Amino acid sequence: MTAETPGRESQLSQLRLLLEEICCDLCRFQHVMRDGLGHERIRIDREFALGGREVFADIRVVAGEADPYFVEVKFGYSTDVLVRHLLRKYRTLPASSGPRSRLILLLDTAGRPDWDRAERELRSRLDPGLSLQIWSEERFREEVRLCFGEDLPAITPENLLEVRDVIDRAKGRHAFGKDTDSEYRNDPLSSQLLWHFGFWQLRKLRELLGSAPRDLLQPGHYRGVVVLLADLCSFSSYVRDTRDTEVLHECLTAFYSKSRYQIIQNGGMLYQFVGDEVIGFFGIPRREPGTVAAALETARALTSIGLSVSNHWQRRIDRMQSSGGLHIGMAVGDLQIVSLRPYSRTHMGAIGDCINVASRLMAAAGPGEIVMTNSLFREVGEERQAEFEELEPLEARNTGRIKAWKLRVGGPETG
Repeated sequence: MTAETPGRESQLSQLRLLLEEICCDLCRFQHVMRDGLGHERIRIDREFALGGREVFADIRVVAGEADPYFVEVKFGYSTDVLVRHLLRKYRTLPASSGPRSRLILLLDTAGRPDWDRAERELRSRLDPGLSLQIWSEERFREEVRLCFGEDLPAITPENLLEVRDVIDRAKGRHAFGKDTDSEYRNDPLSSQLLWHFGFWQLRKLRELLGSAPRDLLQPGHYRGVVVLLADLCSFSSYVRDTRDTEVLHECLTAFYSKSRYQIIQNGGMLYQFVGDEVIGFFGIPRREPGTVAAALETARALTSIGLSVSNHWQRRIDRMQSSGGLHIGMAVGDLQIVSLRPYSRTHMGAIGDCINVASRLMAAAGPGEIVMTNSLFREVGEERQAEFEELEPLEARNTGRIKAWKLRVGGPETG
């Protein structure tokens, strides 16, 4: 395959992001439908750190008690580049991957006259404990048809909107209990709920609470909500030193897409993005026993996403940045969910002191660090508490002095 023009490469970047989202949904549906697993037993991470500061799997899936497996989306890369990338990532696997791990490689095999040679090289040089499974475009479309009952058009950047619509309709039907497209209406409320929550979480809430979509997120007082705030380190500097606006858009879209997915697929609620900052809530509309653990695991996963995005961004600009990755603040407390216009459930806002506290703690966190309140720290469990270090009380404007704890996850710089 020949090198792509800058505009074409930006389209391919967007296509790969969409395919990653679809692969995540496809893997989840497959394990639910084929293996009979509950959604809560399926863990899917984007940009999973394999070791080192610049080695991340596109997708890592853990389903039940089986060994983790990985998915790589390599549409549009030249054969030499994708072989080099895969060997850098998977020549040696972490011991935690297990002896029966596998790698699903999704790529456009058509138009690659040297692919047979490249596949032989990969199979001979990848970690011996890793089995390689190739998904061509045809194989991928067949998997989607078997899982979602939908025939996708050709996988090209030009068909992005049509592909997304097919998958979103399938997720909407699953979330709201409709069997056919004629029964499911993607109205503004349904669309907003699917933006804020994972489709499987909406289905669970609907069945558990017996609620109509309008009642799933009601205005009111919600107790014990875990608030997570994260943003990109040195963001203003990255923007200042990025001459190509396509690079800016590509990196930010990757951050938004992957961080939103991580929050909602871990059972949280994506509240909003504010510039380079993402805000997530855990425990809305109801808090469950695993809420705190899910919030902390999400924070850990977000640090990998932030570092991966920063590394990619750094490779596209001239000036070295002083830091990269994410810094995160977390707090627990009560929230008021309010309608932003009369009788509306499609546009909702949140107010609460815990949001302000989490913001102050985020400012105190360095790259790759999670800082949380003492009350939240007391809920993470003794085993995980040992990983934290106590901070000196933090002076927070208008909120007093805060007792806080810090967990260091990622490296300090992009390198």
